[in-house]
Amino acid sequence: MTPRAPIFLGSEIYRGSSYGMDHPLRVPRVSTVMDLGRALGWLTPENYRNSPRAKPAALHLWHHPDYIAALVQAEKDQKVSADIRARYHLGSRANPVFPEMFRRPATAAGASMLAATLLAKGGVVHHPGGGTHHGLPDRANGFCYLNDPVLAILSLRKLGITRVAYLDIDAHHPDGVEFAFADDPRILMISVHEENRWPRSGALNARGAGNVFNLPVPRGLNDSEMAEIRDRLILPQLMAHRPEAIVLQCGADALAEDPLSHLMLSNNAHIAVLRGIWGLSPRLLVLGGGGYNPWSVGRLWTRLWGEMNGYEIPPHLPAKAREVLGALGQNLFRQRSAPEPYWYDSLIDPPREGPIRPEINQRLAQLCGVMV
Repeated sequence: MTPRAPIFLGSEIYRGSSYGMDHPLRVPRVSTVMDLGRALGWLTPENYRNSPRAKPAALHLWHHPDYIAALVQAEKDQKVSADIRARYHLGSRANPVFPEMFRRPATAAGASMLAATLLAKGGVVHHPGGGTHHGLPDRANGFCYLNDPVLAILSLRKLGITRVAYLDIDAHHPDGVEFAFADDPRILMISVHEENRWPRSGALNARGAGNVFNLPVPRGLNDSEMAEIRDRLILPQLMAHRPEAIVLQCGADALAEDPLSHLMLSNNAHIAVLRGIWGLSPRLLVLGGGGYNPWSVGRLWTRLWGEMNGYEIPPHLPAKAREVLGALGQNLFRQRSAPEPYWYDSLIDPPREGPIRPEINQRLAQLCGVMV
């Protein structure tokens, strides 16, 4: 991996905006990562960049101009007509009208496009506000008004970086990214996602003409099974593709504590994936994604940042970091259980290892049978 120091892209817009009090994205996420990073001394003026807001014309790189215009107008008016709601899925329960409904996703998109520029000569960028992988060219979809991973990959392409690997370990299938690149052999896409979970796409072997590998996994996926997937699917395909850049979408909703999925990973599994792919490309962009338990999201994405920089993870967090986690309210969104003590005291989850179930082996064998 290039010796250039990793760069963190963040913004205060994530602290001051919310999808609404009844929405899963009412919880603080990126602001928690920023606060934890600063409390640990890991986030400094030298490695932090403020995310720019993409202008409407820049978003036309993939999104339709009429949709972007409707999104901008909906933020201005703070309401949408029935026709606009039906056509663009704005003002829906998943993608509601809220005060920053254009500015917030445009900031995430702007950061992903900036990341491409920062990575032109190699390096590592962490953009936890990114990972909005459901957005479609002409409408909002699944909490995603825009699709910043697609915009990042297209921005890399404009810079002459054409062989890209997109790896997604979010609990949900990245239907928007697959829509963009399913038939492009230059883009390797690997998605590990919970089966029968919205958007209920990404069936095993559902492939276009390109390099798309979908692995739907059963409920209860554990750390041992994820390690098997890494070693048998992810790493061989990355090495065979020889990407000029890797985009890793690191959704925290695959963790056991998440209220919107049924996987059982610890954040050790995500770290193991990051360690496995480290050095397989001169460019690495690590995005956030899903995640609706504020403690597990903040701890995972902060730990990823520490791992990228080689920082030593303290066995017990210092007082300032504990204060950040202690300030997260317990009623932000429905949670599966009461907070565990380590949610406040450590970035490291207890391991959640277990047997590798026959269906995991069978699905890996089926995917391996179609690999070239």
